[in-house]
Amino acid sequence: MGRIKTENNSTRKDVIIKKAAELFKEKGFKAASMRELAEVVGVEAASLYNHIRSKSELLHLICFNVANRYNLMMDEVEAEKTTSLQKIEKIVRFLIGGMVHNFEEVYVSDREWKYLSEPYLSNFQAQRRAYRKRFAAIVEDGIKKKEIKKIDSTTAVLIMLHAISGIESWHRSKQKINGKELEENMITILVGGLKK
Repeated sequence: MGRIKTENNSTRKDVIIKKAAELFKEKGFKAASMRELAEVVGVEAASLYNHIRSKSELLHLICFNVANRYNLMMDEVEAEKTTSLQKIEKIVRFLIGGMVHNFEEVYVSDREWKYLSEPYLSNFQAQRRAYRKRFAAIVEDGIKKKEIKKIDSTTAVLIMLHAISGIESWHRSKQKINGKELEENMITILVGGLKK
């Protein structure tokens, strides 16, 4: 056991969060222990507490790091002077990229958030609902402008989000296309399917 190894511009806390996301994804938040995390990180369990307060804090950091990235992207997209379809494509590409390149962190924020403690749990749920509503509003705008087929915007958003969440099975697949091909296929199906 020694010091936490960092690389690039990451901090020791960044390393702990990344390893925690991997462990929570593998075992589930409830089943994972700080002792196991310390082993994975390569330090004594007591050393972890120099950087974080608790396992719950780690879940909070993982979930809200992802939520903050999603919300910043949505702010950026909403401010752009582009078509609704271009906005949707940008959001979908961003979400696919998260599932391909930051899989464990996104997976944990999508599946383990229910273990957040209050007031974080209510805040996170409210952010999830608001994000889906903002996404649906872009779809509705596209329908009004006749760029998008007349469909139920809430259903369209749920289908897109669930399809992107399904990238989990791509990660498990033994024979798979590369991440870029996956993204292009999903854009063709999810965004192309909306075009009027």
